[in-house]
Amino acid sequence: MLKDIFDFELIKSFLKSNPDFTILFDGMHGVTGPYGQRIFVSELGLSQNSVMNCVPLPDFGGGHPDPNLTYAHELVERVEKENISFGAASDGDGDRNMIIGKGAFVTPSDSVAIIAAQADAIPYFRRTKVKGLARSMPTSTALDLVAKKKRYEYFEVPTGWKFFGNLMDAGRLSICGEESFGTGSDHIREKDGVWAVIAWLNIIAHANQKTKAGVNDILQDHYSEYGRNFFSRYDYEEVDSEGANKVVDRLRALVSTDRQDLIGKDLGNGFIVKDGDDFEYTDPIDGSVSKKQGVRIIFEDGSRLIVRLSGTGSQGATIRLYVEKYESDSSKYRDATKDALRPLIDVALELTQLTAFTGRKEPTVIT
Repeated sequence: MLKDIFDFELIKSFLKSNPDFTILFDGMHGVTGPYGQRIFVSELGLSQNSVMNCVPLPDFGGGHPDPNLTYAHELVERVEKENISFGAASDGDGDRNMIIGKGAFVTPSDSVAIIAAQADAIPYFRRTKVKGLARSMPTSTALDLVAKKKRYEYFEVPTGWKFFGNLMDAGRLSICGEESFGTGSDHIREKDGVWAVIAWLNIIAHANQKTKAGVNDILQDHYSEYGRNFFSRYDYEEVDSEGANKVVDRLRALVSTDRQDLIGKDLGNGFIVKDGDDFEYTDPIDGSVSKKQGVRIIFEDGSRLIVRLSGTGSQGATIRLYVEKYESDSSKYRDATKDALRPLIDVALELTQLTAFTGRKEPTVIT
């Protein structure tokens, strides 16, 4: 299937003519380990050093098989230490992915946007054409910018892959993704980590037909055309359910039908509110309605704050705070994410009163 989707001969030719372009794939002792071995070593002819942790183990080798900067730390460290051009990881069951390079991390939000923007590099999309794009609501609006420029239909859906599946079955969606490291297309009805990794290699190989380009070059070229959506997610886990509900109830009240008090207000640091709501989605295919999917505060410059609540059982709740800042100033595209987002995070903490309601001064996890 992958050979039918991607240009393996182009990728092979690129790797052969650019021996200094090095690859490291981390199977994280999950199900995609044998795929990594077959693709990178057997098919693409790379050395055994191009793969790691590719033997599936029941306990994932004692690690946590999540492809992110925290749990794939061995991969991240090796990419930096060994100056590896392209690093990638997939999770335990193979549906999620992470793409990195020396000095470069591709956020999942940017990844799906870049794949969509470069779809013409992939034979499958040259044949089928791009029918539409979609992202989960918390995922950054980088994909929207691509859709608007290329005049593709696009959708903002609740978190959950079934919403993408409905659109695919109706022939209205080709490429989609979510901020939790899931990326996919209509070749199957699930996110696909191996697909995303090879998509990136195909795009890099295609770009190198014109000029020498690596992961960071692809990122910077994309930002120069579309601007950069700085993005991060703060998870506050096992928060007291009562306090968590107070945070969300406060926000829902702010964005209720009388939200005119909020619209046009400067919340500080120059962030002026354009709109706000508790996200609701009507499925254009089956007409089903999903309510209360997360509170959104949208600013005039395209930046956003989103708060979602999950798991309000005996172990407490998890508050997920998403912060996204759009930047069109090219001199700031290389800024560190935490520095670029700090003014907006300050606004978010003041607006949500999260510390006052929950007692939490720091998130449990930042991604």
